[in-house]
Amino acid sequence: MLTKGKLNFCTLFNSAYLSRGMVLYHSLIRHCKAFHLFVFAFDEATYAYLKQLNSPHLTPVSLREFEDEELLKVKPFRSAGEYCWTSTASTILYCIEKYQLSNCTYIDADMCFYNDPAVLMEEMGEKSVLITEHRYTAEYDQSAISGKYCVQFMCFKNTTEGMQVLRKWRQDCLNWCYARIEDGKFGDQKYLDTWTKEFKGVHELQHLGGGLAPWNIQQYSFSNEQGKITGTEKSTGKRFSPVFFHFHGLKFYKNQLLSLSGETYELSQHQRELFYFPYIRELLQQAQHIHLNNKNAFDANGASQEIKEKPLNFIYLLRQFIYDCRSSIKNINGKATRKRLLHYHYYSTHDFI
Repeated sequence: MLTKGKLNFCTLFNSAYLSRGMVLYHSLIRHCKAFHLFVFAFDEATYAYLKQLNSPHLTPVSLREFEDEELLKVKPFRSAGEYCWTSTASTILYCIEKYQLSNCTYIDADMCFYNDPAVLMEEMGEKSVLITEHRYTAEYDQSAISGKYCVQFMCFKNTTEGMQVLRKWRQDCLNWCYARIEDGKFGDQKYLDTWTKEFKGVHELQHLGGGLAPWNIQQYSFSNEQGKITGTEKSTGKRFSPVFFHFHGLKFYKNQLLSLSGETYELSQHQRELFYFPYIRELLQQAQHIHLNNKNAFDANGASQEIKEKPLNFIYLLRQFIYDCRSSIKNINGKATRKRLLHYHYYSTHDFI
């Protein structure tokens, strides 16, 4: 079984995601018994910071080491985000080949672990590839555009079957990987839709704790007893332990404001307090630590622009209520306005200090 030995992870980010990457790393330290994390540093500031840490479970990899002729050939024709997507499969392949690994799991930098991910690997059994669904809440279903599966947690074993899938994915991304819909493709993600039918040995994760995210959190309720979080699927009553949460869309602004996930997804106050607020506090602590121990001038939380403050007060709510009533007289009971509150995710960073 894969979990008999050390788990190998890789991720990629630049200095704008450095605090997120460090929170991810420390969450692995807290919960994963035996692991190593390879970080592909997408700028020099990130590489320099990670290198001086000299952390025993972390190996930084510079672009100079990582980029090969094929990646450099397509790089000028991809945006920064598209190039990151293009590179994902190549980071996994690089780790397996360079360090002769028996397994490697790609993880997004904006994630945090709450339990040992070994339980997810155990579910693979003898299969060689593990992929995770978005599990969209119905009203947020974007699978037609973004794909059924999310490139957030993907495990590949160094087997004939595993390497076949990985090399095919890398080549697909080199050929085409853009932030647009075209011929059934979108970025690096839609390629995964056909894998369970196209290849042998591909496992679709069933554990509900692997892949919590703002686009599916509405389907679950949570309890927290003495620091142990337990989730329950509302439709089935199935209980589970959260393994990781993907904090997609969380954004910091230069004027000390932040947004949990824009205004797209409904997040209850309990879910915010259970997952988001502790995560934000840890991000701010890591950013402060990075700032104190780093001479380069960059924001480790990635704040690059200002946003107009949206105060949550009576005037704001009144305006929204009037707007909702004008949209439909059915909203006179205030239900639409109350629901709007569950989509209001703006905070000041001072709220978490």
